[in-house]
Amino acid sequence: MLHSPQQQAVDEAIVSRRSIRAFLPTPVARADIEAILAVAARAPSGTNTQPWKVYVLTGDARTRLAEAILAVHADPAAAREHVEEYAYYPREWISPFIERRRKVGWDLYALLGLTRDNKAGMAAQHGRNYRFFDAPVGLIFTIDRVLEQGSWLDYGMFLENIMVAARGRGLDTCPQAAFTQYHTIIAAHLQLPPNEMVVCGMALGHADPDKVENTLVTAREPVASFTRFLE
Repeated sequence: MLHSPQQQAVDEAIVSRRSIRAFLPTPVARADIEAILAVAARAPSGTNTQPWKVYVLTGDARTRLAEAILAVHADPAAAREHVEEYAYYPREWISPFIERRRKVGWDLYALLGLTRDNKAGMAAQHGRNYRFFDAPVGLIFTIDRVLEQGSWLDYGMFLENIMVAARGRGLDTCPQAAFTQYHTIIAAHLQLPPNEMVVCGMALGHADPDKVENTLVTAREPVASFTRFLE
């Protein structure tokens, strides 16, 4: 089957998307960020509600938020006072999801040379989330509290569009649910109105090709394992 250049470009942008965990300091032009968000905003949403709102953090703004979160995250007792507003992950892990979760975690730690007994090393790696893995651009996404589950589904398509549009421009991303734990800190720093709820964060920039963690490629199940064709 012949594939057009357009199809190949779209497919490559999708399949080359990975969660990058080490970025170069190379700046990303504001015009490129705006273009990515404009493309992403073509995501479908029920009755065109467009439930997304984005805060773009660079320079000192990104650094200040990172330092405020890390100051709390470094203190286990203080960190326990901060809890997510919504459950991103299941409250009870079952097969096959728990095995997939464990595999990606241990595959990453193996690349970094972190063993199971190196709790400090694993905690430090997790903490890098809050520096947006040193990406020059940090994105925080919010949603109006009045919106329901359908709008959250729409939001996922918007986030995916950002990541694919970034790849089409030679950029990389890492979507980060880790930020939801510290939503009160984020709300204070971004001066969020009470009706806005933190959905997640995302790092955006140029992947560091010399960092071993960026060689991680997660497995995907074959189509036959999750699809039924009915005729």
